[in-house]
Amino acid sequence: MKTSAIIIAKNAGGLIEDCLQSVGWVDEIILVDTGSTDETVEIAKRLGVKVVETKDGDFSKWRNLGAKSAKSDWLFYIDSDERVTEELREEIKRTILEGTDAAYAIPRRNFLLGHEMHWGGWWPDYVLRLIRKDALIGWEGDLHEQPKIEGNVGKLKNPFVHITHRSLSEMVEKTNNWSEIEARLLFKSHHPKMTWWRFFSVASREFWYRGVLKLGFLDGPIGIIEIIYQMYSRMITYAKLWEMQIEK
Repeated sequence: MKTSAIIIAKNAGGLIEDCLQSVGWVDEIILVDTGSTDETVEIAKRLGVKVVETKDGDFSKWRNLGAKSAKSDWLFYIDSDERVTEELREEIKRTILEGTDAAYAIPRRNFLLGHEMHWGGWWPDYVLRLIRKDALIGWEGDLHEQPKIEGNVGKLKNPFVHITHRSLSEMVEKTNNWSEIEARLLFKSHHPKMTWWRFFSVASREFWYRGVLKLGFLDGPIGIIEIIYQMYSRMITYAKLWEMQIEK
């Protein structure tokens, strides 16, 4: 049973080499590059990786394109800011040989601003990434995409290492890009008109979830920063929705 690693990346020159090295044990690596202007593609080709370049579509289309390009029995999706540990590698190998499920979700150890997050909803943060190719019906969704699977889904025990939110500037830039997509999806779904109390509701719900239910403050100063940042991120999304509604 062979395995193809599929990576979706854009301008990941500072991250991609470590990611590729962590999956060097698979039978095939496919990089779906979505319009890099840095050295991402050059690094991948230098390391013998199969590169598929595209600028059209969304995350679901790119993940489906990776699956279509893969020649192996199993598909293993990993992002450029994720790393496979030795323990996870061995568990994946055993699972491919002995597992009975059609796909597997993998937990993630999330590192935000250099700190490993234990609270605030950041652990165990399961993501569905190991999929038998003949069980994948397709990925769906413009943002926060999910695969549609034919068969049962299991869980692995060993986590990815996920190095995300590496700086405040990067966080703000990411929010500006993703909030535009999220707001447009809400607008297309005919979300009720934004009023003053809806903004208050959005912020308070995020604070309640991250700060109270998930005890995000226990991660110290970075935990507090993340609670406030997630509230800010949601507010930006709904402010852009409001902007779209008044321009309609």
